[in-house]
Amino acid sequence: MADPRRRRFRYAYGPYTGGPDPLAPPFDIRVAMDEIGRDVMEGSSPRQAMQELMRRGMENPRNRTRGLDDLTREVWQRRRDLQRDNRLDGTLQEVRELLQRALSSEREALGNEDSDDARFREMQLDALPNDPGGAVRELGEYDWRSADAREAYEEIRDLLGREMLDQRFEGMKQAMQNATPEDVERIRAMLDDLNALLANHAQGQDTTEQFSEFMQKHGEFFPENPQNTDELADLLAARAAAAQRMLNSMSAEQRAELAELSQQAFGDPRLAQSLAQLDAQLQGLRPGEDWEGSGRFRGDNPMGMGEATRAMEQLGQLDALAEQLAQSYPGARIEDIDLDALTELLGEQAAVDARTLAQLERELQRQGLFERAADGTLQLSPKALRRLGQSVLSDVVNQISSRRGERETRRSGAAGEATGATRPWAFGDTEAWSVPRTLLNAQLRKAGGDPRNLDVTDVEVVETEQRTRAAVALLVDTSWSMVAEGRWVPMKRTALALHQLISTRFRGDDLALITFGRHAQSVELGELVGLEGAYAQGTNLHHALLLAGRHLRRNPDALPVVLVVTDGEPTAHLEPDGEAYFDYPPSPYTLRATVGELDKLAGMKANFTFFVLGEDPRLAAFMDDVAKRCGGRIVTPTLDGLGAEVVADYLKTRRT
Repeated sequence: MADPRRRRFRYAYGPYTGGPDPLAPPFDIRVAMDEIGRDVMEGSSPRQAMQELMRRGMENPRNRTRGLDDLTREVWQRRRDLQRDNRLDGTLQEVRELLQRALSSEREALGNEDSDDARFREMQLDALPNDPGGAVRELGEYDWRSADAREAYEEIRDLLGREMLDQRFEGMKQAMQNATPEDVERIRAMLDDLNALLANHAQGQDTTEQFSEFMQKHGEFFPENPQNTDELADLLAARAAAAQRMLNSMSAEQRAELAELSQQAFGDPRLAQSLAQLDAQLQGLRPGEDWEGSGRFRGDNPMGMGEATRAMEQLGQLDALAEQLAQSYPGARIEDIDLDALTELLGEQAAVDARTLAQLERELQRQGLFERAADGTLQLSPKALRRLGQSVLSDVVNQISSRRGERETRRSGAAGEATGATRPWAFGDTEAWSVPRTLLNAQLRKAGGDPRNLDVTDVEVVETEQRTRAAVALLVDTSWSMVAEGRWVPMKRTALALHQLISTRFRGDDLALITFGRHAQSVELGELVGLEGAYAQGTNLHHALLLAGRHLRRNPDALPVVLVVTDGEPTAHLEPDGEAYFDYPPSPYTLRATVGELDKLAGMKANFTFFVLGEDPRLAAFMDDVAKRCGGRIVTPTLDGLGAEVVADYLKTRRT
């Protein structure tokens, strides 16, 4: 019988909703390197590629890290929404409504009286100024007959006082709700002490003790808890400047109404005078604040003076945040972005994205993926090139495997001869186990407290390699047509993949990378990856074959392999004086020189493969004749399949 005390629990699983996914990887360095490498291969400098990655963001396996451009767009959208949905005359509108309520109630009360005094009072009300400020001022000494009218009028005075204080002091509107005369007097005393403190500070006096006394007496009005007079001035100046920008954003008539109404705050003009003195002192202490700016609000939601001032503060914060995200000023760094402001204005995920970008940038720099060239420019380091090559080769191998039903092998060579080295076993390996290394690993693990006799992590296999060497010359066309037809990056990816394969799996082989446009030259991998496309007429295959022959002759004991990637007929050749001769259509001299160099390499029993890009019939006919002459092969790959075709052809040549 089942134990009745046992209870069954049911669980429900769903997406995490408590903020950013805590299990999501912050970034993938390999993905970042792929994107930077692609931009560099397209002609960007490493620094530009890094900046572009920061602007574009990154796709992660489980989420997307938004870039600086995405965050900037969100900032500007937030700014547009703020101005589109709101307007600044909320306090004026509320005053008008309260004044209308007071006058209506008073007229109703007077209408029920049959006396000369009631008629006289009605005449007084009819003679009030049309503007709310003047009407409120004239009614200051009026003896109200209606209790509801008196209440509405007093509410106007209280509203004006609370709104004016709320512009300068956080939460003051709520704190002064139903304020008593004693509360108003405490505010006046605080403003007098504050103005005295700032005046002494402006004169250069040491206000440390005065500030401490001020905070002990009035600290309740400053929940931000400033630590000295400078911090207090910074805090108040930012709000006062926002209040001034709010006034600048209003019409001249609205500003005049508010100026008139401010004299009636709490029924005492001294409050407005103290605040005006405070604003003047703050402007003198902090002239760098934006006191002249303005904004255009055109929405339907009326904001009070305090709320409108905070909206102006938000606009200022959004503008500052947009500048930080733009990174367009000298010495800009992602660390400059105010993450607290980003969280407040755009939400926690925005701050997570910015923090991730900063971590990614630091990690890329920490891992030494960039280095200074001799000319002072920043370029990809050998480590970065290896990592980029691994990624490109992996893509190429996957293409070959999916096309031919093969899988990637980690065998270093086709002959499978032991090199004397071992490595950890990986799924798919077919090499023999290294028994001594495997048993040693098992004993070391058991000595560490693991009781198992043998574990898959103990296994090491014997590394093998092809003992026959090859001298490989990869000749890549760098004429302008390669750039114009979108063949530039596939060409570079092909070179990367072949270089990575040879440097990791066929270490005895010697690869030469040779570019040819108007002239040809042997280049290092980093130079080729960072090579910028330039308009240059000429496809000097003759010069490239000369350099290839020099490379093959330096390796007389190696299998000679020549791989040519081109999209045009030879239109240039090298003259004896070293100058390039160009002509189009191809000159007979150019064709004769090119074919003559091919014959020399064929005499060295070189293995030729020509990878022909595009559908030029003249090029196809020329390559057919050339291939027949030298016993080579012709491959017409797609751009996406170029790398796979070159690598597969090289492997096939090595096997045969």
